[in-house]
Amino acid sequence: MRILLTGASGFIGQHLLRALLAAGHQVVCAQRKPRESTDPRVTAIHADFANDTEQSTWLARLSGIDAVINTVGIFREQGSQTFDRLHTQAPRALFAACAAAPKVRLVIQLSALGADAGAQTRYHLSKKAADDTLAALPLRAYIVQPSLVYGPDGASARAFRTLASMPFTLRFGSAPQLVQPIHIDDLVGAIAGLLADRLPLPEGQGGAMRVPLVGPQAMPFTAYLAALRGAMGMGRLRVLPVPGPLARLAARAGRFLPGALLDQDALSMLDRGNTADPALTTRLLGHPPRPVSQFIADPAGERTRAKLGWLLPVLRYSIVAVWLLTALVSYGLYPVEDSYALLGRSGIPEALQPLMLYGAATFDLLLGLGILFLARRRWLWLAQLALIGFYTVVIAVKLPEFLLHPYGPLTKNLPMLASIWLLYELEEK
Repeated sequence: MRILLTGASGFIGQHLLRALLAAGHQVVCAQRKPRESTDPRVTAIHADFANDTEQSTWLARLSGIDAVINTVGIFREQGSQTFDRLHTQAPRALFAACAAAPKVRLVIQLSALGADAGAQTRYHLSKKAADDTLAALPLRAYIVQPSLVYGPDGASARAFRTLASMPFTLRFGSAPQLVQPIHIDDLVGAIAGLLADRLPLPEGQGGAMRVPLVGPQAMPFTAYLAALRGAMGMGRLRVLPVPGPLARLAARAGRFLPGALLDQDALSMLDRGNTADPALTTRLLGHPPRPVSQFIADPAGERTRAKLGWLLPVLRYSIVAVWLLTALVSYGLYPVEDSYALLGRSGIPEALQPLMLYGAATFDLLLGLGILFLARRRWLWLAQLALIGFYTVVIAVKLPEFLLHPYGPLTKNLPMLASIWLLYELEEK
């Protein structure tokens, strides 16, 4: 078949693309930033769900298309990337175009467990709105509803492995918080099973079937983290309970923290639960989906990466604290006259001492803020290495008592330099 795949550059989309090609299909990848492929079976076209909310826009892209798979989805809104546009308006336009296109004979919509009559969050409600539109159209369609999806390269899976590797985790509230994680390979295999007609739809008429895709076992979310921890070869997970009122307060605060995993909607969905009967998943795969204990293929490697997921931020923020506190001390917490005296002994003329003191303090302040807020920091780590190295050499020569001091104020720069070099090496380019 010739398949239009939306969200082809996303986590699920990339895995699905490989599976579709392995099954012999031709794939048209609809992406915001199309990337040309050397594979002649792959065609890349531009499509932006934030703007493409008209049926006519999509109809022009469906020429020669036999099936459409929509995998576009977000968990947090950002700018024009809203639930209403990406989950509801654009999919509705796409599905209407599929109904009008003469050749499209199948649509697969990637939705989510919980996008049903009991939906309460904007995430679930926006998914449900598109699902209901698809179900009402004269189209043969599957509405795929996965639970949590695990994949080694998935952002949520990385976050969950990191949580699992920490000395303890928090349990927010007292609800069971059941989840039923499915491995990305099983999710993709099940969708391939839908394309292979392992779950037949009625011939000659429209109709949508909702298909939950889940792992073999429902478990509390903290038990999921404990299972990941065990699969990474680590010991028992310590769980600290957070009472309901405090959990709700933390969730309200989470909406204002960039990248926070917990907000009010996330807590609401977690409390509601995320489970289903695995029978359809088993039927589509031809075997039971894999358990969480088999999710991790490289325990030692994943354990190291998971630990770095929280140890590196701790190290980074400790260096931020060093620069910010150094700036505050230089601005006046340490007697200014004593600072001037040290500068004088270092060879700084008296007229330049205020400029050097407050200029250096401001530079330290900017370094700390830069580490906190800049997305690209590799050059900052190099700047810090150069600055600390320069300070260390000058002070060792001009103020040798700090080099021989029993508290080691200068020799402690060595682990500081090693830490900054580590952060430089591990920073994404």
